[in-house]
Parts: sequence; structure tokens; C-alpha cells
Amino acid sequence: MTDTGLRTDAELDALEGRQVALIDLLDRLLNGGAVLTGDLVLSVADVDLVRINLRAVIHSITPDDPSPW
Repeated sequence: MTDTGLRTDAELDALEGRQVALIDLLDRLLNGGAVLTGDLVLSVADVDLVRINLRAVIHSITPDDPSPW
């Protein structure tokens, strides 16, 4: 990987078709962090009864990068 965190074309070609285990995917996700958002609306006859906005930030906690709480 380069200094900018972007992969070169050669690196992308090498990764193409490679299977990734779920644990590896979660490790990469938590290492970099992620923001999840979603909206849920329950309605009857086109009348909104319940509206829920979901937002979550997922990031790993390490001794070098402690929790803000």
C-alpha cells in the first residue's frame, strides 16, 4: 500500500478473485473505522407512525488509541 492508503493497479489485480475471511474483513473494518447510518419508518395507509434514525460509529480501541470515555 502507498503512503496515501490507496492501492496501486498492480495490488488491486493481485487481490482480484481472492477470497477474504469474515474475520479479516472485520479486522480491516475496525482498524480503519466505519460509520453506519439508516432510517426506519413504520407506516399504515401512508401515515408515518414511527420514524427511527440510526447512526453508529465503529472503531477499535487500542492502548495507543484509547476510548474517549
